[in-house]
Amino acid sequence: MANNQSVRRHLDAFTRGRIIGKLKEGRSVTRTAIRGFSSGRPRGTTPADDRYIVLQARRNRRQTAGEITRHTTQTTGRSISRFTVARRLHGGGLFARRPVRCVPLTPAHRRRSLWCPEHRNWRDNEWGRVLFTDESRFSLSSDSHRILTWRERGSRNHP
Repeated sequence: MANNQSVRRHLDAFTRGRIIGKLKEGRSVTRTAIRGFSSGRPRGTTPADDRYIVLQARRNRRQTAGEITRHTTQTTGRSISRFTVARRLHGGGLFARRPVRCVPLTPAHRRRSLWCPEHRNWRDNEWGRVLFTDESRFSLSSDSHRILTWRERGSRNHP
């Protein structure tokens, strides 16, 4: 006999009945066995906590992960880390992004907007005496202390 032929195994009546019952339910014995055992550390939040965390971020997009952590800890009584909150927000489709720059006018902006109409009719020789500078932002440390907002992909210009 060749070794590559399938070997027929006989099942007892109980196992056969169990398999037939699972097939009628639309499930399999393998899937039941796999779902029954889970190893590893239990999650720090429940699915309801996860939904609450995402809801908090959607209500106030400028809340930091640390603020959401404190609020969730006060509400549920269980302490979680801000990294857990960030993972739950990522799982909920929210990502930390810089807000679109739409800042109100500062006194310096107001002075500049008044300066423009006064110098609208200047000639080239007058503009030649003006020095224009770039107002770039430079940071020597890795943390720039910028404010981030939590939002979904593709919602950049939505408030």
